[in-house]
Amino acid sequence: MRRSALLPLRAVSRPIPTFRSRPCRISKRAYASVPAADLQFGQPLHETHPHIIKPGELTPGISALEYHHRRAALAQRLSRNSIAVLAANELKYRSGPVFYEYHQEPNFFYLTGFNEPEAVAVIEKGDTDVEYTFHLFVRPKDAQAELWDGARSGVQAAEDVFNADEAGDINNISQSLPKIVHEAKEVYTDIGSLVKKNALSRFFAGSSTNIDGFAKLLKNATVKSLRPLMNEVRVTKSEAELDCMRRAGSISGAVFTEAMKKGYKTEKQLWTDLAYGFKSQGLDGEAYVPVVAGGTNALSIHYVRNDAELRDGDMVLVDAGGEYGDYISDITRTWPVNGKFTAAQRDMYSMILAVQKSCVSLCREDADMTLDRLHKVAEDGLRSGLKDLGFDTSKAGCLDTLFPHHVGHYIGLDVHDAPGYPRTDKLKENHCITIEPGIYVPVDDERWPAHFRGLGIRIEDSVRIGKEKVEVLTSTAVKNVDEIEAMRS
Repeated sequence: MRRSALLPLRAVSRPIPTFRSRPCRISKRAYASVPAADLQFGQPLHETHPHIIKPGELTPGISALEYHHRRAALAQRLSRNSIAVLAANELKYRSGPVFYEYHQEPNFFYLTGFNEPEAVAVIEKGDTDVEYTFHLFVRPKDAQAELWDGARSGVQAAEDVFNADEAGDINNISQSLPKIVHEAKEVYTDIGSLVKKNALSRFFAGSSTNIDGFAKLLKNATVKSLRPLMNEVRVTKSEAELDCMRRAGSISGAVFTEAMKKGYKTEKQLWTDLAYGFKSQGLDGEAYVPVVAGGTNALSIHYVRNDAELRDGDMVLVDAGGEYGDYISDITRTWPVNGKFTAAQRDMYSMILAVQKSCVSLCREDADMTLDRLHKVAEDGLRSGLKDLGFDTSKAGCLDTLFPHHVGHYIGLDVHDAPGYPRTDKLKENHCITIEPGIYVPVDDERWPAHFRGLGIRIEDSVRIGKEKVEVLTSTAVKNVDEIEAMRS
């Protein structure tokens, strides 16, 4: 069945007594014989977790209809009679049978809302621009496996809940996918190019079709990268996505502000309080492994050991954020461990904050900005400010040492969202980015004034590009000098 962009969806996003009757492919009984209250799925749904998922939503904050519109938007970008193939992330193991917390592949999640491993989605476009077919291959229900690992959604739910037009057992994909691929004019996929291990190979190994991997299946196909098309679809956020990011940003910022009120003796204590704050205040957890860097640890941009003591008189740089419905917030604040800036710390911090606020003010569509233009604004502002503080930045490469990273990046489902989307493209309304200038003065470099050496400061907010007005998604995290010092008064 081909899905029209205007076709209503059937989704378990409304209270229902049973699933609609249909022979079940994965057990001896149909879902129609099971009361909704007794059904179990591989992720929260409104029927099982009304405290997390509202009526009409498929995942927190995002409706089943929006997922359909996302697939339709991608299908419009595919050439006619072509397909897009995406694989779910595999469960990763820490050691032996001990696994890491599961996180879905963002593009797969963006199009399906399905949050389990061992799944493949195919968006099949026909010979018109207004129809597509959504195939979803998932793990079948398995009582023994679910006894150990928890509920699976199963094949029937792939249709009834996740709105697949055609659903199948992932273990039988070697019989189903070849026909779809062979009939396609072009295949858009990044499977194999973005991960070290081919995510589909094991589902073809030793099969009756004599296909030993997804790469062999595509050998005679015209293959194109899917990522550029996904970036186009994902870079502009819907109102529902923005609401998820507003919630993540607002709560995360408030957790930061609370942390500034307290005196911590170790980086680990501070990290623990942040992680607890994100979850206890209603977020899903940490968006990424945070940087909690006291003193000279802040000179390492991605310092994540977070195991040192915090010393009186030092600054602590914290780069962290929570997530909601898989949408992230990204915040950096730097503050004095004892709550009071020294003269040098205040001078450097105030200069960087002025540059950060200047860049944030330009996050408007009518400012005709790109990420690269904003970076140039930041560089010019930092260079001028450093000169006023007694730094000689006239020599080539000096600023590369003191400000070695870009001023910002796109954010959304990924910390670095829409990876590969050009920094030279104009920022448009409802693009979401970070603004994060910083200065990191090496300890033993005699080119720089002695009282600034060993100082690392970064200030970062998550920002929505407005048409004429900026929206700072993380404004609840205080950042003015007097506000920070008032936290301990």
